[in-house]
Amino acid sequence: MRNLLFALLASTSLMTLTPAIAADTTKPAEARTPLAELGRDDPYLWMEEIEGTRALDWAKAQNGKTLPVLQGDARYAGLEAQALAILNAKDRVPGVSFAGDGFLRNFWQDKDHVRGVWRKTTLESYRTAEPAWETLLDIDALSKAENANWVFKGASCLAPDDTRCLVTLSNGGKDAVTVREFDTTTKRFVDPAKGGFVLPEGKQNYTWLDKDTLLVAREWTPGELTKSGYAYVLKTLKRGQTLDQAQEVYRGTETDVSVSPYVLRDPDGKVMGVIAHRGVTFFESEDYLITPMGPARLPFPAKSSIQTYVDGRLVFLLEQDWPEHGLKVGDLAEYNIDPLTVDAHASLGHGKPAGAKPQLIFRPTAKQSVESVTNTRGKLVVAILDNVKGATLVFSHGAKGWSQQKLDLPANSSIGLGSASEKDDRLFVTVTGYLTPTTYWIADAATLKLEQVKASPARFDASTHVVEQFEATSKDGVKVPYFIVRPKDVKYDGKAPTLLYAYGGFQVSMTPSYSGVMGKLWLERGGTYVVANIRGGGEFGPAWHEAALKENRQKAYDDFFAVSQDLIARKITSPRRLGVMGGSNGGLLMGVALTQRPELYNAIVVQVPLFDMIRYSQIGAGASWVGEYGDPAIPSERAVIAKYDPYSNLKAGQKYPEVFIETSTKDDRVHPAHARKAAAKLEALGYPVLYYENVDGGHAASANLAETARRQALEFIYLTRKLMD
Repeated sequence: MRNLLFALLASTSLMTLTPAIAADTTKPAEARTPLAELGRDDPYLWMEEIEGTRALDWAKAQNGKTLPVLQGDARYAGLEAQALAILNAKDRVPGVSFAGDGFLRNFWQDKDHVRGVWRKTTLESYRTAEPAWETLLDIDALSKAENANWVFKGASCLAPDDTRCLVTLSNGGKDAVTVREFDTTTKRFVDPAKGGFVLPEGKQNYTWLDKDTLLVAREWTPGELTKSGYAYVLKTLKRGQTLDQAQEVYRGTETDVSVSPYVLRDPDGKVMGVIAHRGVTFFESEDYLITPMGPARLPFPAKSSIQTYVDGRLVFLLEQDWPEHGLKVGDLAEYNIDPLTVDAHASLGHGKPAGAKPQLIFRPTAKQSVESVTNTRGKLVVAILDNVKGATLVFSHGAKGWSQQKLDLPANSSIGLGSASEKDDRLFVTVTGYLTPTTYWIADAATLKLEQVKASPARFDASTHVVEQFEATSKDGVKVPYFIVRPKDVKYDGKAPTLLYAYGGFQVSMTPSYSGVMGKLWLERGGTYVVANIRGGGEFGPAWHEAALKENRQKAYDDFFAVSQDLIARKITSPRRLGVMGGSNGGLLMGVALTQRPELYNAIVVQVPLFDMIRYSQIGAGASWVGEYGDPAIPSERAVIAKYDPYSNLKAGQKYPEVFIETSTKDDRVHPAHARKAAAKLEALGYPVLYYENVDGGHAASANLAETARRQALEFIYLTRKLMD
């Protein structure tokens, strides 16, 4: 989220603060290859029609071959039952968020509420062993009444009372959603005939401006989407207006990733302004203040992200150096902006506001990174990673600048910042680890007082395992950390069945977390679990991510192979007992592992993957990821991609292990054709392959807890057969 202060009104001097990006004139631009020519000889192009009859018939036939094998294993039913029992457990701790009406809210699913129920309680009740919940919206009942497969995607409520909400519903788990206005006081949708807001299904970004106005970016006319499939035209929609009556306030371009609206409010809900956030690429953006004089670009580097606004300060995180202000990549900094001063200057046309100069708040060390940022009414709260272990800092602003204190939370854990109150300085914090169930705390950022309000029950016997952190040396000499969760009595003879997981992309950090299902279905049965913190992630800040972008992508894969080899060298496991798993970008990693180093692994779980990297920018939301992987339409970038592209590098006569590939028909983010084509080509080359396509579920590959339990049981029975047997 990028939160900005409206007080930065348009002025020529402000706009000239925007850093200029000089064009590279040292070499001519390459001629782009027409997208239609890329992969046009692929015999499986028909699989790109998501719900085409031929494609669905193929997927059902594959399910018909795979499910009897895995579900036919005598152990499968027990694993699925254990997974479902954990996912549906009544004693799970419900995560909650502060609401402006004084209640705490939660979304809950179990065997009696398969699709889920949105509900509320009081803080006093939440502290008890069995809180008293009041239902706001029952998604199961709604789906039955409307004969729909609704998946609840959240609710955006109008501050400060949070009683009018935009409820987001997805058909089967797709990213495309329907949005409907809901009144939490009457517990009903507001009748459209009486002015209730309804946004028909689409990939859309939206928020409240006031009780009678929305800001919406969507496909207003057919085809008015970016090449990535997202909205780029932002309009205001008044209560009672039809979509064609909405008024445009900002327009990006079809080459952008997307455009999103943000409304800036003070802690009391007062509107401070409207921002149009333009995602130029996945990692580069521009923010425009919407003013009566038109949009005015705000003066931040393209690779930066506005985090929040607190105590008159605009807080942002840098993903590139800003040398003219002495700021470095990874820094957390602020602008000191007095709204009254700004308003006065703007109304008189006096240019930029007094004091509008960036100041450093926090500079991470080489082993640290800023993981998340939030604010209470008057405090800035920052979760950091220190060598991939969590800590939480509280920053206060005074006459001498920023002061820093630390919340005394458990060490050697992952710390998550939850909902923060803007009525006072309280926020929810979670603490977890691989063997430690999640605990839920209320922290007072003003007093640093901590109260543990809930603790999740243990879901497996953790007494048999221990957690360690090691480093592997990658091909270029870089040290790559990884966590290993192993049996205490493991014999270093290479026989430990080991599951290695990694992601390595989009600046996403892989931090210690508790998984009851993984613990029950893998660790408790004697398995070893490893998580690799390879480049491409955010464990050590933006530079760790930047190191594996585009032409340097192979470094992420080399890191993964280095960890694999280190596990083997330590004789923790061996290729016969080593399996790997990854999803989405991690699914691409699995495809590279299959095609580049198949001799290292005996099992590969490929979840909702990217796989055809020559055509990836043409299907699903792939065009939005060109900033991560490069553009296949540019010959020099395509040449780099082609070296690791799993699809084109699948070859006959290799010693590939039998892989398990999973996807979802409803995945409108990473297109299911990636997984379909991977399985089809492997079969055509004569390799055995297990393939499962869930007809619902979106990018999560499951739309409810029963489907999640089935997917996880399929994964772990596959791993059991390959690594434990």
